Amino acid sequence: MCLAVPGKVVAIDDSAEPLTGLIDFGGVQKKACLEYVSDVKVGEYVIVHVGFALQRLDEESALASLKLFEELGLLEEEFGDAWEQAAKEAGDTLAAEGAAAEARNSGSEAR
Repeated sequence: MCLAVPGKVVAIDDSAEPLTGLIDFGGVQKKACLEYVSDVKVGEYVIVHVGFALQRLDEESALASLKLFEELGLLEEEFGDAWEQAAKEAGDTLAAEGAAAEARNSGSEAR
């Protein structure tokens, strides 16, 4: 799922083309295009969707949304490492396969 996530503008690169900024999404910082909200200032909140800040958002609404997203696990889903998540989901299977392979290897070494 791809969400429009609120974040706080922590830096703006005025020299970049297109205009970009560093956005903090509750501890995760990502770059985003600021062309659609080019008059935004550091410290303000924006809604970001697929790397584009689409509009400003007041702090109270932004923080409430971030809290809810975090509670629902949506921030991890949106910003987490996809490879790490897949490994966690497959963890029991991989651990079992690894233990079986280790047992086979140690059995063949003992012969």
